[in-house]
Amino acid sequence: MKVGKLSMNRGKPHFILNRQRSSQKRELAAQWKDEPVVLLGVPGLQSVHAWLSVPFCTGYLVALLGNSAILLVVKTEASLHQPMFYFLALLSAIDLGLSTSTLPKMLALFWLGRGEISFGACLAQMFFIHTFTGMESVVLTCMAFDRYVAICHPLRYAAILTKSRVACLCSVVVLRPFILVLPIAVLTQRLPFCRPQINVAHTYCEHMGIAKLACADIRVNMIYGLFTIAFLMLDVVLILLSYVQILRAVFRLPSKEARLKSLGTCGSHVAVIFVFYTPAFFSFLTHRFGRNIPHYAHILIANLYVILPPVLNPIIYGVRTRQIRTRVLRALCPGGQPSTPHS
Repeated sequence: MKVGKLSMNRGKPHFILNRQRSSQKRELAAQWKDEPVVLLGVPGLQSVHAWLSVPFCTGYLVALLGNSAILLVVKTEASLHQPMFYFLALLSAIDLGLSTSTLPKMLALFWLGRGEISFGACLAQMFFIHTFTGMESVVLTCMAFDRYVAICHPLRYAAILTKSRVACLCSVVVLRPFILVLPIAVLTQRLPFCRPQINVAHTYCEHMGIAKLACADIRVNMIYGLFTIAFLMLDVVLILLSYVQILRAVFRLPSKEARLKSLGTCGSHVAVIFVFYTPAFFSFLTHRFGRNIPHYAHILIANLYVILPPVLNPIIYGVRTRQIRTRVLRALCPGGQPSTPHS
């Protein structure tokens, strides 16, 4: 018994000391979270930041003008008040949010060298980037479902995609990513950082880029991150299944003209899918397996991931959709009637 009491007495001061050390560590980490996060930009290419800003600034202006034009046209043109164009308007709003949550700060970094951002603002930027990215994936899935119904069940299109069902689908577009990304922000906010300054080798705040700088076990963050990526994979599977059914229905059509016309209605959506998912998967693969790829290549691919869809989506739909193209040309050439080929 004496030996037991002696061992307990010896252990108690160490336990108290460990608690004090962990408490001090948490307090110090909390203090360092009050310091600004520093975005370093593109590692190894800091000398050409000014040149890099040119395509990104141009792309941002194109994204603002193009997506705003699509929103205006869909709102004012009564013939476009259809499910497909409601989803297109939602896609444009998402692209505006995605580009605006990243590019202004990125351009300030490139032009003025202002990479400082508060920890709270960094978390907010991370939350919005991942949320808008998730929204874009879900809305592309909804647009695939719209094409599936239009081609495979054309006579029941209006009965299936009613206004209430379209509103429900739009709610899913917004709520699913919000619910999935919110725990990421909470998990990241709780991480301790044991450096007086958090330097992020990136142009914007991104989940794993911040989590890897923590002085704690981040396995929960990594597992939950993979869990959210699984939902993106689910969207890809649903899109593929939709197009399998679409192709089956198209190749049953009797004439070549009917087949080409049906496939033509899907062309814009397919192009937008490739624009969104190709940089996303390249970014994911280079982070997971591209150990020999220079770090600046990782960052540039990640930047394409957030700038290409907002820039190219309105161009693709503006060029290929006759109603949008005609209305935009009419606004640009009010004195005449622009002739546009039938799409």
